[in-house]
Amino acid sequence: MALGWRLWRFLSLRHGPTPGTRFPTSTWGSLGQCGARRFRGSEVIGNPGTFKRGLLFSALSYLGFGTYQVISQAAVVHARAKVGEILEKADYLYESGETEKLYQLLIQYKESEDAELLWRLARASRDMAQRSSTSEEEKKLFVYEALEYAKRALEKNESSFAAHKWYAICISDVGDYEGIKVKIANAYIIKEHFEKAIELNPKDATSIHLMGIWCYTFAEMPWYQRRIAKMLFATPPSSTYEEALGYFHRAEQVDPNFYSKNLLLLGKTYLKLNNKKLAALWLTKARDYPAHTEEDKQIQTEAAQLLTGL
Repeated sequence: MALGWRLWRFLSLRHGPTPGTRFPTSTWGSLGQCGARRFRGSEVIGNPGTFKRGLLFSALSYLGFGTYQVISQAAVVHARAKVGEILEKADYLYESGETEKLYQLLIQYKESEDAELLWRLARASRDMAQRSSTSEEEKKLFVYEALEYAKRALEKNESSFAAHKWYAICISDVGDYEGIKVKIANAYIIKEHFEKAIELNPKDATSIHLMGIWCYTFAEMPWYQRRIAKMLFATPPSSTYEEALGYFHRAEQVDPNFYSKNLLLLGKTYLKLNNKKLAALWLTKARDYPAHTEEDKQIQTEAAQLLTGL
C-alpha cells in the first residue's frame, strides 16, 4: 500500500501540469483546423481529478494482482499439503489392511485431478472387488470402476510408474468379463504398460513380479486358447517358463520376501521345469511366510498342498 499512498500524495499536490512542462506546439486541432497553438495540460490529460483517480486505481489494481498471486500460490501450497496428508493416511490404511476404510477415504476425491490419488483409488476399488464378502454383481462394478480411475490417473501423469502398473492390472481384470478375444488382445496392452512401469521404476518389485505372471500365464496357456489366439492374431502373445522365472527371481533380488505369491510362483515355475529340489525350497518359503492377509493364508495352503504332492 506504500506505493498507492505515494501516488495519492503526489497527485494531491499537483492539480495541473508541472511548471516547465512542454507540450506539443503544433498538432491537429480538436476542430480539424491546422495551425500552431499551445495545448493546456487539461486538454492533454483530460480532467485532472479523473486522471488522478484512474492512475491511483491502476496502482491499486497492480498491488491487488500481486496480492492475488501471493494468495493463489499459498492456496496451491495448501492444496498440495492437503493431498500429501490424504496420501499419507491412505498408505497407512493400505498397509494396515483397512480396505473398506481406505476406499471410503479415497472415494471422496474421485473427481480429483491428482494422479497419485487416482491410482490409489483404482487400487482400493480393485481390493474391494477382491473381498470374499463382495457379491459377483458388486465385484463387476468395482472392477470397471477401478479401470476408470486407473485410466484417468494415467491421463494425468504418463510418467507415473504406478499409474501404468495399475492400469495394466485393471485391464487384465476387465478381460474376465469381455471374452477370450478381448482378453488376448488386451494382453499386448498389459505387457506394454508393465514394461513401461519397470522402465520408470526398476526398483519396484511388484511391477517385475506382474511381468513374471504375464509370462507364466502365456507359458501355460491351454491348447484351445492358443488355437483361438492363432486364428485371431498373426502373432499371438507367447512366453516361456524360463522368462517367467527370470522375472520372479529379479523381483526377489530387488526386494527379498516382499510377497508370498512371488515365492509360491517361483516354486510352481520350478515344478513346471521339473526341478523338484528348487521347487521345494521356494514352496517351503511360501508355506512359512507370515500370513498378514487373506491371500497369504490361501498361498500358505496351496504351498503346503504342493509340498505334500512332492
